[in-house]
Amino acid sequence: MAMSEPDIGLALVNIVLLGLLFVVAIAIARLRSLFAIVMLSGIYSLVSAAWYVAVDAVDVGFTEAAVGAGMSTAVLLGAMLLTSRTAKPEKSLRQLGPLLVCVATGIMLIYATVDLPAVGDPNSPANTGVGLTYLRVAWYDTGIENVVTPVLGSYRGFDTLGETTVVFVAGIAVALLLGFGERSLAETIRNEDKTLPKAGKTPEAEDEETDS
Repeated sequence: MAMSEPDIGLALVNIVLLGLLFVVAIAIARLRSLFAIVMLSGIYSLVSAAWYVAVDAVDVGFTEAAVGAGMSTAVLLGAMLLTSRTAKPEKSLRQLGPLLVCVATGIMLIYATVDLPAVGDPNSPANTGVGLTYLRVAWYDTGIENVVTPVLGSYRGFDTLGETTVVFVAGIAVALLLGFGERSLAETIRNEDKTLPKAGKTPEAEDEETDS
């Protein structure tokens, strides 16, 4: 059966978004600038969130945008202060192992998708059982058209509150570990570097240069 025009448009959107994810992933793997890698990681999360929304996984897309593009980017930028701005190049043989692992994982994921139901299949597990019940009663219980919103905010409200609390506590814990201002590890290292004598010069020679 030929695909209708809306289905073709959705397929093109999926192809474009997945292509962007592939290009960004290759760029992240090739770059050595940690700042550029962190920024591209945020872009990867934003594109992933857009793709989740395109396949009607609005709740997952919202979480990816908030945690992946927002909180994770801020944490990585803070962690980058504790190290150099450029990653050291690795040998080609060491890069072969992670590449094989990624290829093998991709093959297994593609093989696992063969048995998945088609998008919008009314007989799929997601659209039967409790999912069908939510579709029938969500509007009458909450008056909200998007079924995902009452599921997260009403039927699974305590679960959502727990997830939000875990993410918030994790962010506070990372912020406390990294520190801020004069308490941060990066600031401590910079202060120690300033107090250390320069290479090849004795403290007496540095004092003479200061006096002159």
